[in-house]
Amino acid sequence: MISLHRGCFLNKTGISGSSSSPFSCKLKKLPPASVKVTALGPNRDRNSSVLIENNNSLKEIREDAPSPVADVDSNPTVAGGDRDVYYDDAAAAEDQLVTPWSISVASGYSLLRDPHHNKGLAFTEKERDAHYLRGLLPPTIISQELQVKKMMRSIRQYQVPLQKYMAMMDLQETNERLFYKLLIDNVEELLPVVYTPTVGEACQKYGSIFRRPQGLFISLKEKGKIHEVLRNWPQKNIQVIVVTDGERILGLGDLGCQGMGIPIGKLSLYTALGGVRPSACLPVTIDVGTNNEQLLNDEFYIGLRQRRSTGQEYAELMHEFMTAVKQNYGEKVLIQFEDFANHNAFDLLAKYGTTHLVFNDDIQGTASVVLAGLVAALKVVGGTLADHRFLFLGAGEAGTGIAELIALEISKQTNMPLEEARKKISLVDSKGLIVKSRIDSLQHFKKPWAHDHEPIQKLVDAVKGIKPTVLIGTSGVGRTFTKEVVEAMAALNDKPIIFSLSNPTSQSECTAEEAYTWSQGRAIFASGSPFDPVEYKGRVFAPGQANNAYIFPGFGLGLIMSGAIRVHDDMLLAASEALAAQVTQENFDKGLIYPPFKNIRKISAHIAANVAAKAYELGLATRQPQPKDLVKYAESCMYCPAYRSYR
Repeated sequence: MISLHRGCFLNKTGISGSSSSPFSCKLKKLPPASVKVTALGPNRDRNSSVLIENNNSLKEIREDAPSPVADVDSNPTVAGGDRDVYYDDAAAAEDQLVTPWSISVASGYSLLRDPHHNKGLAFTEKERDAHYLRGLLPPTIISQELQVKKMMRSIRQYQVPLQKYMAMMDLQETNERLFYKLLIDNVEELLPVVYTPTVGEACQKYGSIFRRPQGLFISLKEKGKIHEVLRNWPQKNIQVIVVTDGERILGLGDLGCQGMGIPIGKLSLYTALGGVRPSACLPVTIDVGTNNEQLLNDEFYIGLRQRRSTGQEYAELMHEFMTAVKQNYGEKVLIQFEDFANHNAFDLLAKYGTTHLVFNDDIQGTASVVLAGLVAALKVVGGTLADHRFLFLGAGEAGTGIAELIALEISKQTNMPLEEARKKISLVDSKGLIVKSRIDSLQHFKKPWAHDHEPIQKLVDAVKGIKPTVLIGTSGVGRTFTKEVVEAMAALNDKPIIFSLSNPTSQSECTAEEAYTWSQGRAIFASGSPFDPVEYKGRVFAPGQANNAYIFPGFGLGLIMSGAIRVHDDMLLAASEALAAQVTQENFDKGLIYPPFKNIRKISAHIAANVAAKAYELGLATRQPQPKDLVKYAESCMYCPAYRSYR
């Protein structure tokens, strides 16, 4: 469908118009039959125009034209050859080519099929008259609020989380504003549906539940043509791209092309929680194959059926993608790397961090939200970060990213050299405690954490030897914080801080109930995936969720509204401080170290303001002058999903 108010026209080279036109394909032939193109505006006024070429002459329909109808000669073709059937595929033979295009005003049946403008039964009487909707809708008119109530009742009837996920995705593809209104108004209930933990199962079964394409799938087949592929996306003013290659989806491993559920889910949260316009968001999956044998043998798998490409071929494809993004969308487009394997995640961040506006949520977003939780927890246990010792189970991108940000904050608070601050943090990987005697065999991102200590294999022995006050799990391996480990932490600390961060819920190092029970109700606990409140000896504990969704939507909004051109570590610290400041005494009294998600838009506005302020301070902001009240400015920039009124 082409909106005629954009001044689109047909010519020998295809369908074109302003530079924002999403169509660049070439038409080789003209239709074999007379074509009538009606250009009526939404109120039946002729306020639109169409240009149609016929034998090198243009016929134009304008608002002052005597007739809104133009006839195209039935005989001409362009560049010769067999004729194609364009307008009536029923008249074409089965082996005859048919071009699937049409020209219409966004009215009537097409309007009801347009997710960006569809309002369902909320169209008013005047809108139904103006946009040819009479008879296409039942006579009743209901408000958006009643639609939300009806949809929530429908979703709650599903017992299986994946069914709820699919219902939400169907709504997003049919009525975009209602989808975001529903999500914003019921964020605490629906966040686990559209994102972790349900999105993990959705990615595992993506091939089976795939209905309509969302986002861009860029595979090795598109190598050398990525610039053109990006131009196929209908929206041109892109501000945020979330991209994955599907190699390390949550704690589920290599899901290949089916990892697309992650960029889609993340960008839904950018809009719902951070207020970034849906039209400014672009989900992308880079498909270089998969090493998952189960997927390669699955008849419903939607990606390339080959082993994963690595080395130079992979690097060239990613570089072409990064270059094409900058060429298409400019210097200030935010590229968020998501769920890349460790070796690629660190390399990509290091390579493009100085040339592009890039952010890795697994490394930097996780670190920022965990640091915020630790800063808030200090108000309960006392002391400063420098007074505590930290032990990590897991030394991948999340674990090392969190450790580095903690060390940076300690160094900032105490003027301690960064190398000294790192000594307060120890990491355990699959081979045991990371120590200097292992330095030669360690990956480069683990080497800063190799301290002078005797080798230790078991986590419980590391707890007893290191004597940490904070235990953080980022291993991706479920139930590794055993009863023995939690009891050892409780024996060492009056209020042990235990963060079990791995996603989805099945991969969490321990459950909330286990943490509270094994510590006799003394643990300060947070997890990556949500857990229900726990009752222990008459007291109800509300476990915190160290969900990246606290950070990345507001962080991204702050970068966008300041026009930042690079991400700096101080911006991550600013985001952490803003989040920690939103935790109230009432939250602490309930055992929470993170604020409730019901206030997430307010929280995101404060995070965005802090991040933007830091961007201006560092000289990385391009949007001038700086607004006087950054919080109010952030709130004013946020997308509102309320229905618009149509002329």
